[in-house]
Amino acid sequence: MKLEEQQTQEARNVKDRVVVRVPASTANLGPGFDSLGMALSLFSWVDLRPSTAVEGTTIELLGEQAGSLPTDKSNLVYVVAQQVFARAGVPLPELHIALRSDIPLTRGLGSSASAIVGALVAANELIGAPLAKDELFQMASAIENHPDNVGASLFGGIVAAAWDGERAEAVRLDPPSALEALVVIPEFELSTKKARNVLPQQLSMKDAVFNVSHSSLLTAALATGRLDVLRHAMRDRLHQPYRAALVPGMETILREAADHGALGAVLSGAGPTLLLLADAGSSDREEMVRFATDVMAAEGIAVTARWLLPWTQGAEAVVVRSDDPRFGLELSELLPVPAEAEVQP
Repeated sequence: MKLEEQQTQEARNVKDRVVVRVPASTANLGPGFDSLGMALSLFSWVDLRPSTAVEGTTIELLGEQAGSLPTDKSNLVYVVAQQVFARAGVPLPELHIALRSDIPLTRGLGSSASAIVGALVAANELIGAPLAKDELFQMASAIENHPDNVGASLFGGIVAAAWDGERAEAVRLDPPSALEALVVIPEFELSTKKARNVLPQQLSMKDAVFNVSHSSLLTAALATGRLDVLRHAMRDRLHQPYRAALVPGMETILREAADHGALGAVLSGAGPTLLLLADAGSSDREEMVRFATDVMAAEGIAVTARWLLPWTQGAEAVVVRSDDPRFGLELSELLPVPAEAEVQP
């Protein structure tokens, strides 16, 4: 095929508009450091449209959580989208981008992973989806440098994943149907870099075996629905003890949450959000919230406590033609938050 014919074909494949909704994620789940992730019913959106050289690139930020992001070509979504176009050999240097996120930034709920996944999926769909989902997963893992958050946001559910620096592998699990999650989000931010800098470079054999065994037990318990095992399986000696000083109140919540109705509690990702898992049929939600907020208040830390569900769907996209009556809808109207995302009383 001649170059001109190839470019004409590529132009035909470019869509008018793509909107992607991406779930938040929690990583590690205690002992599964950089290897276990779970999607949660909190969302971000990426909206891509092709632009012209005259119009240039525009980036619109919507929602309270997106307000501090850059609005030029240094924006992560633009940068990642261009990686997709380069990989596919489809030049599309100018874009109209709209972003909305209900996921708080730098709180341990996968905000950067959701942006990466949203950009990858939206850019791929915009040019006719030439890249397979596994290729998007490989790109996401390389960008994030670990596969747990991006795997959960891309595939949904629970993922057990591994990344050796060259290739990522992941196995997706359906979350136990009775599982719910209470996220306790402190007002302060905690960067992943800062949270990683406090980790030791070496561990004792005893602590390494402890984490391997508990991560294996946790994965098996989640795969089989053995919620009664979580209290013991979610213990960790690799990262949480070293990060506890960065999140006052964390040690108390992790140690005592099971005595106040939780199945177990962990630091969500690099923190500072704390994740308490619950059984929808038996856990005392009010007591869990009271306990967690009281502990943090005693440390002088204001928090937002929010109930979420493990989310079984990964990133979802809708492609809209310019002559479609829906074309002018706001991105979260095209892909609204599903009614089933709310925890039922």
